[in-house]
Amino acid sequence: MIGDIHQRVTRSSVNSLAFFSHSAYVASFEPRDVSHALSDPNWANAMHEELENFERNHVWDLVEPPPNCRPIGTKWVFKNKQGEDGMVVRNKARLVAQGFCQKEGIDYEETFAPVARLEAIRILLAFAASKGFKLQQMDVKSAFLNGFMEEEVYVRQPLGFKSARFPDRVYKLRKALYGLKQAPRAWYARLKSFLLKSGFVMGSVDKTLFLLSRGGDILLVQIYVDDIIFGGSSHALVSSFAEQMSREFEMSLMGELQFFLGLQIKQGPKGTFVHQAKYTRDILKKFEMGDSKAMTTLMSTNTALDADEDGEAVDQKEFRGMIGSLLYLTATRPDIQFAVCLCARYQASPRTSHRQTVKRIFRYLKFTPELGLWYSSGSSLSLRGFSDADHAGCRIDRKSTSGTCQLLGTSLVSWSSRKQASVSLSTTEAEYTAAASCCSQLLWIKATLSDFGLRFGKIPLLVDSTSAISVAKNPVLHSRTKHIDVRFHFLRDHYEKGDIDLVHVASENQLADIFTKPLEFGAFVRLRGELGVLQVEGVDNALIKGEIESQWTGPIALLV
Repeated sequence: MIGDIHQRVTRSSVNSLAFFSHSAYVASFEPRDVSHALSDPNWANAMHEELENFERNHVWDLVEPPPNCRPIGTKWVFKNKQGEDGMVVRNKARLVAQGFCQKEGIDYEETFAPVARLEAIRILLAFAASKGFKLQQMDVKSAFLNGFMEEEVYVRQPLGFKSARFPDRVYKLRKALYGLKQAPRAWYARLKSFLLKSGFVMGSVDKTLFLLSRGGDILLVQIYVDDIIFGGSSHALVSSFAEQMSREFEMSLMGELQFFLGLQIKQGPKGTFVHQAKYTRDILKKFEMGDSKAMTTLMSTNTALDADEDGEAVDQKEFRGMIGSLLYLTATRPDIQFAVCLCARYQASPRTSHRQTVKRIFRYLKFTPELGLWYSSGSSLSLRGFSDADHAGCRIDRKSTSGTCQLLGTSLVSWSSRKQASVSLSTTEAEYTAAASCCSQLLWIKATLSDFGLRFGKIPLLVDSTSAISVAKNPVLHSRTKHIDVRFHFLRDHYEKGDIDLVHVASENQLADIFTKPLEFGAFVRLRGELGVLQVEGVDNALIKGEIESQWTGPIALLV
């Protein structure tokens, strides 16, 4: 008894010591303005560190303002960076340009810079898990300061750090500054140029994917602005790349990929688990739903939302905030996709009934806060898709809802739940339209995976409507489909070309059914499991034991 108490006290003392020693180097608050920040030594150090980065990178020169000069203002932005456990790990002071003052054609020309899609991130995670190599992560410090300026741009001196000798001078930018319209493009151009010179090949579809082949080994690099994921089949190749990047840029090598864009990632010998448990807890707390009663399902099977014009109006800002938070959670939670997208249709004029439905989604999240996606290392790399439709499901305009999902072996990499753009006159038309949407996504994934060295013949597209399959396969039925928008007939073209193979699947085995309508508890949980959505605790055990927990019902026989 006394020994147990002593152990608890000792453990508590160690944790407290770690907390206070950590707190001595970072501030827990975010400043209101520059004067508030300069009053705290930690934030003052963060501001000095930012300006020292400018000097090291030769970002600007202090010059006399030329005639007719229109200097752009600058502003300090203060943000506490938190770790996976929610503890403040860094005080980040960023000096940004007020880019809204820029004029197109004078201060900038083009602004576009490619950003990785979440589907591309999931494809990389599934591919790496199947191949058995671990992904690493690095962060470029002050990434935008590495992009070279093509235009002549001047900015004012930062508040709190004006030169005492030359207070009227301005800074002429050599390199891009955060906040400038062209900053993301300039940084991407610099990084792209460096990687291509280093022997990498850019993806033919995904312009944020770079690949390097050496002998029989491969190195993959995925870019999301200044966050870089990389991994490969050779440890020497991975280490060499990390050293190259560190020599060229100021980097933070963060080791094994664990936390990326709010996604928590656990890599183990038997697979990779992707979840947003921390984010789920945060939004439950944000919208004061942490103490609410948990619910086992998202919505009742007889739920049918409409405009509810006679209902009481609710705070539109709060409602939109709830929807926006839930939409980001769908990055790893396909089980809530349909319900969130259904509620999102009523953001223009939300009513009490809509808010109650959204609250029930939060109560379901309270019951399942740690669900996520499991990517098994035993998964094959075969590609297939499922499509389904709920005919005339919308009570307002009678448009149908398309549900699609795409799997790489047993790994779910893409899915959607979307109201169709036009009214379908029959179930066949609704199913045909959904299948065309699924086909489009499959072709994009196929092209992306070709950069990984994967080649596919006919890709199975599983549909539970024999009539929709017949329309796609049989040109004789053309006279019956004149009313269907011509853009959907590319499904038939790709079937004839042999890119896809339309296969009938029984309705009870249609995985996309979960994206089209509310389901009863048993069917919902079964389909959720077959999509590979698991509890984090079970995955922790699986990674430790080297086996998959029985909670995963696994994919249906058609996927094996």
